[in-house]
Amino acid sequence: MKDLISHQLVKYLEDRGVTHLFGLCGHTNIAVLSALEKSSIKFINTRHEQVAAHIADGYARAGKQTAVLLSHLGPGLTNASTGVANAALDSIPMVVIAGDVPSHYYGKHPHQEINLHADASQSEIYRPFCKRVWRVERPDLFPEIIEKAFQLAESGRPGPVLVSVPMDIFSMEVDVALFDRVKPHTRKLRKPSIDEQTATQIIETLVNAKSPLLYVGGGVVLADAAEELKEFVTRMSFPVAHSLMGKGVLPDDHPFTLGMTGFWGTKFVNGKCRDADYVFGLGTRFAEADCSSWESEYTFNFPGSKLIHIDIDPSEIGRNYPAEIGVVADLKQALVVLNRVAKKLYPEGRRNDTLKEEIAAYRKDFVAGNQKHVVNDAFPMRPERILAAVREVLPRDAIITTDVGWNKNGVGQQFPVYTPGSILTPGGYATMGFGAPAAIGAKIACPNRVVVSLVGDGGFGQNPALLATAMEENVPVVWVIMNNCAYGTIAGLQKAHYGTTVGTLFRKDGEPYNVDYAAIARAYGAEGVRIESAEEFKTVLERAVNSGKPFVIDVAMMNEPVPTAGHWNIMDIYSPDRKVHHVSTD
Repeated sequence: MKDLISHQLVKYLEDRGVTHLFGLCGHTNIAVLSALEKSSIKFINTRHEQVAAHIADGYARAGKQTAVLLSHLGPGLTNASTGVANAALDSIPMVVIAGDVPSHYYGKHPHQEINLHADASQSEIYRPFCKRVWRVERPDLFPEIIEKAFQLAESGRPGPVLVSVPMDIFSMEVDVALFDRVKPHTRKLRKPSIDEQTATQIIETLVNAKSPLLYVGGGVVLADAAEELKEFVTRMSFPVAHSLMGKGVLPDDHPFTLGMTGFWGTKFVNGKCRDADYVFGLGTRFAEADCSSWESEYTFNFPGSKLIHIDIDPSEIGRNYPAEIGVVADLKQALVVLNRVAKKLYPEGRRNDTLKEEIAAYRKDFVAGNQKHVVNDAFPMRPERILAAVREVLPRDAIITTDVGWNKNGVGQQFPVYTPGSILTPGGYATMGFGAPAAIGAKIACPNRVVVSLVGDGGFGQNPALLATAMEENVPVVWVIMNNCAYGTIAGLQKAHYGTTVGTLFRKDGEPYNVDYAAIARAYGAEGVRIESAEEFKTVLERAVNSGKPFVIDVAMMNEPVPTAGHWNIMDIYSPDRKVHHVSTD
């Protein structure tokens, strides 16, 4: 029996349990969209492919599943590329299916083809950031390619893959038996673990160390290993620092959680990392900002310290720091073994009340040091007060998305997160424009949880048309726009090092140009409120959370820098003879 490729693709996705497809139409992919007409799969329509990619990214993170993105060729694929690259650098599984030029027009430069250096090669655009790209040359190859695409996206270190399909192939017939042939294949590969001997060596090394420390990253969330980590830490009483992507892996109120490291870390947390004689890295790539540009004066002091490192990706072990013990393993499997061995070696657990009290005292002092900003009635609002009010209003398991700037760096440093996987932030690519659409994907994946996006006016202003998707799909996200009429973080850098703010502030005739995003929201049919005083903000936020509607809160904010105790080498590039970070532009 034969059937169209487009119809069989939809059936294949249904069989895999795919419930949502994200994207934007074009003449190369409407065969697929037409095949969705009677499908159980919901197509989430967007106004821009980057928005679609970020929505798919947020959906994959919150729902712990592979997202599927449908794109048009040429400008559609390049529009989506930033969002797909963002997912790639944060190890988010995604299958991108893109229409391509008709196979019979090879070499003729058909409509919207990119071909200045090669014909029929649009898939090459994605090679630097996708795990693999395929161009489907014949319909009979499609079933095997789409199966391989999902397997590769989900296995090892997860990430996006691209399947580029000439548009005529979508409309060609294929023998259904070729799709039936891949059905018996497993949908989930078994992942590597560690042996008890290795687990014993790791535990004994840490126990015998003078000042051991766990350093955890986003890989723990990707492996769904947060509960296993919590069990291990609670039994063994080791302190835990985390990268930005590792925030919330261990609840911020756990007695052994230290906090975020690096440039936006605090002196206490960075000091604990620098002074550790053994660091046990779990699911982290020791990224630049988290490690103060790898300069030993600030955060980590390797090889003065020694490293034990477990990661699913062997290329990350030893990339930035030499590892005394390096283990390639799935973190969930590895922690199961570590917990089994720890229970055997220490059935009553280990106590470290002195450390617990030290961490508790640090937290108390940190909160007290921030309190004057938290209760400050000034307007535009202090960013610390905005974050504190959001935390106070939201339930413990609310999902927060951030963009870049204060909403990202301040959240990492000062905003408690209690539920693993509930903070979605653009880590490796640090993409402005991620947070607002990612919240839509998170809410679609987790409809029963509160979802709030903390985003700057620069990030939200990049593509407010995401509100159309939220309205059409009835997705009740709350967007808190921390509005400082600027690309605030960059403005603070530029003013500190060069004494100017050219190109970083939003100005008209020399005065702040302040877009009314609440009015824009209302124009799309969403709720929108522009905050007029610090006192008003919390009440409006409560109303927004309880409204059950897409809701934009536009709140004027001071452009104050996030306090930094770490380092970022760009400061030495800007000002090699001065110790300068950011300054306020207010």
